[in-house]
Amino acid sequence: MNMKKNYFLIVFLFYGIFSSQQKKFSDYYNLKKNYENYPENDTRAFQYLNQYIFLAKEKKNYSQLVQAYEDAVFYSNSANEKLKYADSTITAALMSKNNDLISDAYLGKGIIYYFNYKKYKPALEEYLKAHQYSENSNDEYLKNEILYHLGIVKSYLGYYDSALEHFQKANDYFYKKSQENAHPNIIFNNKKGYYNSLHRIIVCQRNLNHYKSVDSLINLGLSQTQNSTDYQQEYGYFLKEKGIEELRKKQFAIALNNLQKSLKPIAQIKDFAWATVDYYYIGKSYLALDNSPKAIIYFQKVDSIFQKHNFILPELRENYELLINHYKKEKNDPKELYYTKQLLKADRIISNDFSYLSSTIHKEYDTKTLQEEKERLERKTSWGVWIIIGLIFFAAALIFVIFIKYRNEKRIKINYRILENRILNNSYIPQQKFDLKLKDDDKSSLNQELIDTILAKLKNFEEKSGFIEQGLTLNKLAHKLHTNSNYLSQIINEYKGVNFNRYLSELRINYITNKLYNDKVYLSYKIETLAEKCGIASRTNFSNLFREINGIRPTDFIKKRQKDVSKDPQNFSVLKTI
Repeated sequence: MNMKKNYFLIVFLFYGIFSSQQKKFSDYYNLKKNYENYPENDTRAFQYLNQYIFLAKEKKNYSQLVQAYEDAVFYSNSANEKLKYADSTITAALMSKNNDLISDAYLGKGIIYYFNYKKYKPALEEYLKAHQYSENSNDEYLKNEILYHLGIVKSYLGYYDSALEHFQKANDYFYKKSQENAHPNIIFNNKKGYYNSLHRIIVCQRNLNHYKSVDSLINLGLSQTQNSTDYQQEYGYFLKEKGIEELRKKQFAIALNNLQKSLKPIAQIKDFAWATVDYYYIGKSYLALDNSPKAIIYFQKVDSIFQKHNFILPELRENYELLINHYKKEKNDPKELYYTKQLLKADRIISNDFSYLSSTIHKEYDTKTLQEEKERLERKTSWGVWIIIGLIFFAAALIFVIFIKYRNEKRIKINYRILENRILNNSYIPQQKFDLKLKDDDKSSLNQELIDTILAKLKNFEEKSGFIEQGLTLNKLAHKLHTNSNYLSQIINEYKGVNFNRYLSELRINYITNKLYNDKVYLSYKIETLAEKCGIASRTNFSNLFREINGIRPTDFIKKRQKDVSKDPQNFSVLKTI
């Protein structure tokens, strides 16, 4: 959301409302008031901040230490420094044992990954941690801020429908809070949240081709921010979307004017991601107005940012196709080769970071065509025999890799569908729940009444998912069931058909598999978290057991399930899990 968190406001309110705490906080406040009006990234604040940090450490006041490190993030003038202080914030928050502070600290680190680095994968990891710590929180602002930032990552990955749900919920909350009678700074932050989530809703609707909604929402945003000095950044975002929409309607001159006007507020906050979008659509506007030289200048600006930050959005892929076509017509082979290589590099990044979009984005230049064009241009530029031989080997290796990948994907798809059918047909039940009928020669020497009692307790243990407890051993379970470990081991072996460890492993893997299929929250968890949720301590052990029992790796199962859900969000069966 790119909002400054108003921690200064919180301290100020504490002073005004809780007068009995004035002495307690006075030392911290006396330091803070020396720098609280400095602008963001102003390192002058550190002459006081360092004292603040020292004081909080000395008194072991971890909530104040969190505040100090968050201020350090705000006033640091480099992304690396911000990230360093974000880690310190998390450490201090964990020591405070306050889940709201911990959640906010993880969120802060995720925002740095997103805004300063545009690294969405690590940002998502931090957002998910923040979400977990906020589950039982009463801080609705924090929850909606997390919701918003999860939506940002989803929208960049191409999950526009899912992201839209995030932004609409956050937008409703921020709008209601902005209408309340509150301190001006609180109203300001909520309005920021409202306008930024509105902008993200417009982006999602545009990518979903809901143009009627796009028009009305853009006009709403412009009318509310146009004459406000406090919201010029958001006004720039709405102008950008207005220009893109006018370009779609072939109103090229008006589109160009609005896109150029939107650049200034976006550039002022160093938002290079949206700046590249502006450059691209300005270039397309010039192209539509038959001003090719101007268009090429702006397309090259997109490439300059790509070179500097190693970042590109999927919708900007065409930027390179237009540059390639331009230099092909001019018969400028070196330039054509350069932008062909840049497009291949962009495709690799899109494929790695935007797995969902990479399979759906329209590719005028698919990988095979690009590879052939690259080989032709390189042969024309340099006819060295070793280069030609090398490219032949490279092509053969590429074909082999593609074949292996295709074969693996086919196997994964088959195994996934087999497993899905077992779940949907209610046949995905651990084999150990069917007590084995033993022959007379194989029957245990134990008393039948004792056997029946232990089997009944095991059934209750399975139904209540007692097996997800970490560190569960045969002796511990025997103690819980008030029986002898030897008896329990013998009955599990004879009546469940497996030893205790295998019995426990199958219960746990079956449990987590059902959760992954039926509860989409679990699809966003990391492997370590899934292992923990079903009682398995080791990520490696969990992955090996999942593959051994289900015939598919957990990561592959999750990807396939996510793909099914993205096509049909209602594709969640209500099945009884073990």
